[in-house]
Amino acid sequence: SELRTQNSALSTSLMSDIAIRCEHLSKRYRIGERESYKALRDVISDAAASPFRRLRSALSNNGRSRNGSALNTQHSALGADTGHPTSDTQFWALDDVSFDVNRGEVVGIIGRNGAGKSTLLKILSRITKPTKGRAQINGRVGSLLEVGTGFHPELSGRENIYLNAAILGMRKADITSKFDEIVAFAEIEKFIDTPVKRYSSGMYVRLAFAVAAHLEPEILIIDEVLAVGDAEFQKKCLGKMGEVSEHGRTVLFVSHNLQAIQSLCRTSYQLEAGRIANQGESQTVVARYLSSTSQISGELRWPIGEAPGTEEVKLLALSVTTKSGGSSGIYSSKDDICVEMEFVASTTNPALCVGFDLVTGEGVMVARTYQTDMLSQNWPRVRVGQNKWRCVIPKGLLNAGLFYVCPKIGIHCQYWIVNLDPTVQFEVVLDHGDSPFWNVLDKTTRPGIIAPILEWTHEANS
Repeated sequence: SELRTQNSALSTSLMSDIAIRCEHLSKRYRIGERESYKALRDVISDAAASPFRRLRSALSNNGRSRNGSALNTQHSALGADTGHPTSDTQFWALDDVSFDVNRGEVVGIIGRNGAGKSTLLKILSRITKPTKGRAQINGRVGSLLEVGTGFHPELSGRENIYLNAAILGMRKADITSKFDEIVAFAEIEKFIDTPVKRYSSGMYVRLAFAVAAHLEPEILIIDEVLAVGDAEFQKKCLGKMGEVSEHGRTVLFVSHNLQAIQSLCRTSYQLEAGRIANQGESQTVVARYLSSTSQISGELRWPIGEAPGTEEVKLLALSVTTKSGGSSGIYSSKDDICVEMEFVASTTNPALCVGFDLVTGEGVMVARTYQTDMLSQNWPRVRVGQNKWRCVIPKGLLNAGLFYVCPKIGIHCQYWIVNLDPTVQFEVVLDHGDSPFWNVLDKTTRPGIIAPILEWTHEANS
């Protein structure tokens, strides 16, 4: 008895340190089928008709029992239609995922689009149920998964703040004490009494994050929805998440911003096809992820039916070459490096932005560029049909090392139609300095991400 008590106490102690526990978590969806839901009147009418239906079925079966072939046919049909989805019509968004997150940890979740990240967060937020396995949450959860999640469109910003806080179990006095801080963080003072259905997506996200972060949930779950906000607000949110983690709260963070993942999260998990492909220290997981999602072939093409995008615009090809067209995948720093993006458009929308992120082999952002960086009269024009645009990374800029191209196509450089993880990889060999002291100690690289040759001048005093 005493041993059982000690084991129980030890088990309770161990569980008290765990904020999230996932055990063999799986989620299955049916492909190409819609789930049908019955209204209350349908349920009542079915119940009323059920005795007559059973009587009619019994009489029908009695008549058929005299004919063995008819009976066999009926049994065969019943055996074929079991009501269970076949392998051709089912899709496992999550497949046997297990992990623990301790209290106070900031954990990153990375992976390609469709890897199962959002499905995992929806299960942990109790929005959807798993098909198999279980998820145990120890603590009050605040989640930010999609624009407008948890908001009632007809209520004002003020009313939605109080509503969300009440759902989290907070008292009105506690909500009021945090109210001004939430509104100031969201920067929507003028619109706080306006129904949120009139908010822009950016205003939605600012208010939703402010509510989720300031109402002191013990577990904060955040999806890539922060990408909707502008760069300044994203920086503000990342700072707040770091502050939240310092107060001992648990954060589960899904993002394509690999630099943010590495700076905020000590531990990360990479999902691939619904399974955990890699786990461990964030830097190691990010490096493995980058190497697995890109290729050095210099060019990647998609069939039109599989091309990323929408009916408005689809990305057909991405390539990295020299200015003369060579695509070996390894380039000298003396070369101009060209990134070509080929896409098909069904509109000439002037707000369309085409560009890419340039990322190092360690996942650190080097630069982001769009065709709209120039004066508007110099922008390449979108044509209906196929378009091929080229961007030149000037010679003598990049340091030695591996680099990745992450293509992006969006509206107003904000609302992404195409937003891919590292897709094409290339390597730069440092060889553009003329000085005898250029990298005299290290012939392969210089400190820093870039290695430009800058102009120096002097003034001599006589």
